[in-house]
Amino acid sequence: MALAHTPLALTLGDPAGIGPDITLLAWTARRRESIPPFVVLGDAAVLATRAKALGLAVPIAEIADARAAPGLFADALPVLPIKVSGQVIAGHPDEAAMKAVKQSIEGAVRLVQQGTARAVVTNPISKAMLYRAGFSFPGHTEYLASLAATDGRPILPVMMLASGPLKVVPVTVHIPLHEVPRALTKDLILAVIETTAKDLGRFFGIERPRLAVTGLNP
Repeated sequence: MALAHTPLALTLGDPAGIGPDITLLAWTARRRESIPPFVVLGDAAVLATRAKALGLAVPIAEIADARAAPGLFADALPVLPIKVSGQVIAGHPDEAAMKAVKQSIEGAVRLVQQGTARAVVTNPISKAMLYRAGFSFPGHTEYLASLAATDGRPILPVMMLASGPLKVVPVTVHIPLHEVPRALTKDLILAVIETTAKDLGRFFGIERPRLAVTGLNP
């Protein structure tokens, strides 16, 4: 499947959080904002209930194959169904829903690995509830890295914050500030620089990027 005709894979996020709202509003803005086709891995009933609460008219189409999403996207929100357990009440995260939250992330990664989705877009999660359900990763970044390590070798996750011409890459993520000096090493800094330089060319078309490295206040 050509990349231009491959959908983005949106994760469910916490069904009681703002993930459903973001997803629904993104679909309603698809034409105005030229948003590319995406498929949501989540519970169609949760999305329908939230759409009604928001006063949004969003047709929802459950599909069995992500490759069907681009053909439906203009007229309906494509959903690969993942059932959420328990009652979903907006603003009240529930541990019972966390299994579906993890399944959504794992499923989105698989779609990219299979070539049926072009990238994963993650909706916000409730880390507190995930930890109560046995989640052992500091955040999305580390979890995605573990899922991407298909050959058994660890992958260095690199996070980029981008807005217009400004692109910022922290060397450390999801650790307390007092642990940063111990975590920073020459090898880690060089690895992040190399990954950043390579992917600025790969994803942004910047073949010879200029990188500025900030110092840690001693």
